[in-house]
Formats: sequence, C-alpha cells, structure tokens
Amino acid sequence: MTDQIRAPYVEGASDDVPTNDSGNVPFRVVAQRALSRRGFLGGSAALAASSALVGSVGTMVFAKNAAAASLGTLTFEALPHRYDETHHVAKGYDAEMLIRWGDAVVKGAPAFDPMKQSAAAQMLQFGYNNDFVGYTPLPYGSGNPARGLLCVNHEYVDRNIMFPGAADQDLKTQSKEMVDVEMAAHGHTVLEIARGAEGKWSVVADSAYNRRIHVGTEMRIAGPAAGHDRLKTSQDATGTRVLGTLNNCAGSITPWGTVLMAEENFNNYFAGDITKTKEARAYKRLGVAGDVGYGWYRFHDRFDVEKEPNEANRFGWMVEIDPYDPTSVPVKRTALGRFKHEGAHALVDKSGHVVCYGGDDQQFEYVYKFVSSRKYDAKDRKANSGILDEGTLYVARFNDDKTLDWLPIVFGEGPLTPANDFHSHADVLIETRRAADLVGATPMDRPEDVEPNLVTGVVYAVMTNNTKRKKDQLSAVNPRPANEHGHIVEMIPPGGRGADKDHTATRFTWDLFLLGGDPSKPEQGAKYHPAVGAGDWLSCPDNVAVDGKGRLWIATDGAPKAGIADGVWAADTEGDGRALVKLFFSTPRGAELCGPSFNTDDTAYFAAIQHPGDEKGSTFEKPSTRWPDFKPDMPPRPSVMVITKQGGGAIG
Repeated sequence: MTDQIRAPYVEGASDDVPTNDSGNVPFRVVAQRALSRRGFLGGSAALAASSALVGSVGTMVFAKNAAAASLGTLTFEALPHRYDETHHVAKGYDAEMLIRWGDAVVKGAPAFDPMKQSAAAQMLQFGYNNDFVGYTPLPYGSGNPARGLLCVNHEYVDRNIMFPGAADQDLKTQSKEMVDVEMAAHGHTVLEIARGAEGKWSVVADSAYNRRIHVGTEMRIAGPAAGHDRLKTSQDATGTRVLGTLNNCAGSITPWGTVLMAEENFNNYFAGDITKTKEARAYKRLGVAGDVGYGWYRFHDRFDVEKEPNEANRFGWMVEIDPYDPTSVPVKRTALGRFKHEGAHALVDKSGHVVCYGGDDQQFEYVYKFVSSRKYDAKDRKANSGILDEGTLYVARFNDDKTLDWLPIVFGEGPLTPANDFHSHADVLIETRRAADLVGATPMDRPEDVEPNLVTGVVYAVMTNNTKRKKDQLSAVNPRPANEHGHIVEMIPPGGRGADKDHTATRFTWDLFLLGGDPSKPEQGAKYHPAVGAGDWLSCPDNVAVDGKGRLWIATDGAPKAGIADGVWAADTEGDGRALVKLFFSTPRGAELCGPSFNTDDTAYFAAIQHPGDEKGSTFEKPSTRWPDFKPDMPPRPSVMVITKQGGGAIG
C-alpha cells in the first residue's frame, strides 16, 4: 500500500487523520501489559538463549554479531542500506525488467508515448503504480513454475510526474482527457508470462489471457449487501452492478485460482458535502469527501456525493476476478466487509472451510477474518464460485494475556441491532468499521497485510506505523512518542503445525515478531534478532510473502523517512535465524516495494516498484530519477521486475 503522504495533490491526507473515536483499548496498551507478563519474542528458544538484555525493558544489546551470516537458512549476502536513483539486488541474483507503465498488454495497444497519452491507449497498456503481484500457473492446477498468469493491481497515479505540465495544475484545471487517462490507469492487469530456454522471463504478447480492468469495467455486486437500497444509484436501480474499482492495493491468489484485489483508499475519489446525504455518519467514519485527491467529480457525476449519494457505498470492498477467463465479470464480495482493505488472503482450513484474513489500512483500525459457511471443493473449481458470499466476518480483540478473541460481526448479535441503527446484515457490512467499534475490537497501528504462513500455520499481521500516538501513550513494548517504524504481530491458531492448526477457532494466541527501526538507537525501541546491526534494520513493513520454506519476505513503504530506501527484507520465522532480517532488494529513490510474490517453486521472485521518483519537488520535466529507462524523454515508470538466482535455484 502506498503511504500516500508524498502525493503532490494531497492524496490520502485524510488517511493520516484517524477516524476511529470508539475509545476501544488500543493494541499498545495490550502489548505493554503482555510484555510485563511474558517477555518479548518468546517464539524462539534459540533466540531467547542468545539475547542479551540490559537496563530496563525496551532496551536490548544489538551488537553486530560476526556469526550472523551463519545463522538461519538464508544464504545470500545482505545488501547495505542505500538511497539512490536505481535499484539494487543481492549478489548472485539478477533483476530483469518484465513490464513498465505504458507497455502493451492487450493486442493492438499502441507504443507508449508519454507526450501523447490517451484513455483509449491506456486501457490497452500496463497501468500506473503497480501494487499487488500474484502468480498462478498455466494450465490451472498444474503447478507449472515456468508459465503462468501474472496478476497486478494498479493503485493510484502520481500526476505530477505522469503528465507534462501537471505540476502547474490543480484539480480544477485538469482537462477531461487527463482525468480519463487517470481512470484508465487504475485497476488491474492480467498477463501471460513465460520463462524461456535461457531462464529469462517475458510477457507473452497478444495472449488471449492478457486483460486490462479499469474504472470503466462493469462489475457485479454479490453477497449480503447486494441489492440493498444503500447501494442503488440513478445508473443502477438494482444495487447489483457497478462500474469499476478504485485504489486497488494488495491482494492474493485464492486456492481456486482467482484473484482477490482490495479497494483501499476509495474515499479520496469522492467530492461534495456529505451532510447533504443520508450517509453522512458512515462517510465520516471512512473519510469520504474529506481531502479529495482527484478531480473526476468535475466530469463524472457519480464521484460527487451530492449528485449520487450512494455511489461511494459501492466501493471499499474486496473484488474477485477469474484470470483464467478473460470474459468473466469481476465480483465485489460484500460478505468480507467494507473498509479500507489492504488485501485478503484465503486458505483452506483443515475443516474444509475457507478462512480469509485481512486488515483495514489506517491508523487505529482493525484486523479481520472471514470463515465461509460452505466447504471448499478441490475437485470442482466452479463449485467454489461464491464461496466468499456466505459465512461469518470476525474482528480481532487482542487481550493482555496474549490471547486473541475473534468477535463475530453479525446482525442481531450483541450491539448490532436496530437500537444502534443496524436494520439488516447488509447495514452491518456497509458500516463494518462502526460495527467493529461497537463489538469492542482492538485499534491497531495501521494494519496492512495479514498473511498466513502455510508451513507453520502462524498468521502475520503487519502494522506499518502509527505516527499519531501521543507522548502520554508510551509503553514498554514501544517506548517512543510515535510508532514511526511499525511492527509485525504473530497470530497463532490452536493446534499443531501448518495445516493442523484450526483457523476457524475464535480464540488464538498472539506474539510479536519484530519492531522496526534502527537498533543502534535505543530510543527507537527496535527489536529483532540480536544479531541485527546498524546496517540491517528495516522501517515501515507493509506487505509480506511466505516462501516454500516458511520464511518471511517483508516489503516496506515509508523507509525513506528514516533515511533508507524501501525494499524487501527476508527472515526466518523459526530457529536460530528467527527475526534476523536481511535486505535482499532495494528500490530507486522515491519508490516503495510492493507485491512480494513467488512462482510455484520459488525460482522467480516478482517485485513491483511503485511510484519511482515521487519526491517533493519532483515533476514530469525534472523527476528525481528517470528509472527504469534513464532516457531524457521518458518519465519514471512504475514497473514489475523478476528476480532470479544466477545459475538457477530457489530464491534465498
């Protein structure tokens, strides 16, 4: 997810202003109490034995350990911190360009010309600011590591470095042509990709699978909220059809080979006075029409809440698409709730039910999971269509004894009744945040990716940061005026290892995996493996991926605020190398690293480089980097790279 504090048109400013005033006990308080009882990083006996604690709780010796290179299973030499105009990858690996903004996707796409952009061309070309990346093999179910579909989200645009002269314009001086290009640059791309005889990956040109999904793509609304009056508009009296999807951040590939793509900061696209609508309370809780980042409302009435008061209710959902069928209609799955989804990760529990985890990406928001009513059918792919439309949505409450309760968000249960203005389950899902407030969920430090480790069964919830914490809210687990560097929480279902864990359970335990920041500066309160030194640390973890050995690959968003480039760090989750982070890849200046994703045998790692050159003062004419082309007539271009090991073999 993009931090969005850097956009020149104040995109996402409202995302830095928490809208949660529920008064629920925040995670920092829970963690402080738990630390006093159980200690930190208790998940590894080897780590506990090797850690040297000094002084008060919250300080730890982090001397550089000469033997660190021999700890754990990761064999690559960690990169040093950098911040420059290009990317860097660990020694012994190659990073090759796969596709860039403007490259052809659909047959007939024109060559990219940044001086002559059009919506018609962009609908056929690779979109802007690629975020989620997912690989699924061809044919379906084959496990093929050398040929498959690459599915990529396009989250938002940086118009100041995207269009000539845009830095001198504001939302009220944009042309309709520019607005329509922005709309076409959002959404999703499906690509057929293949590994050649020499081990090089490329896009299969003119493949029948190649597809662009954008703001003008028709979609279906399904699940409990479909057809509700609050989703009906002048263009759709049924409340079941909608044009497009917005601010698509992270996502996942489901066990049945579809893509789940998140609608995150959709609120920034709508203008108008919400007090003139019946949705004022709900829109305020989501920041709708707060700091508007786009001028689309000037040309398209549906983005003006005064003219189309229900349109915003049709966004903020998880969208499911079938990449294997380029004619399929994407579906918004309302049973997964409505908020600022970072993503959703589905697994098949040992009971056969599908469990889907996700986070609400804003400071002081919540962690969720969904449990399907129906069971997954591994032998019949079509039978799993709609499996995410029926089930129970839960929100997490973290207790100070290191237990975690999953609280059901179900109409008619507890406070979710007409007494609190919920008159159906559709109402509960449309106002998921308010429902979660009332049931007593724990406000977290900006929950982003929530990813299960299928090897160990542990679920990792990534908290990117929370700079709104006040000085009187300090605690032993995070002894700093604001959580600027983020942390990662382990959520542990009951049961044995891996597939033996019960993800449908309503009582988990939790622990801390790491706290970001510079361990050489005790005032930051960073905590990792004790061998992590001054040159190895990370800041602002965002999205994660788990490889076939159960290791965590951590992509960051916001590290430049700490003086280092964003990138991806890897770490073991168990054993001697637990939480020993190593920098594998770093981005060019202004960029963040998105979409950690592997092919089926971990021999290829797909890295999305989002918003390169997006820094203060950077413009189309004078960007802070011209990565990846480095040509005077080309602006910086968000791109996807593929990383392979020299000589072959698994990454890491």
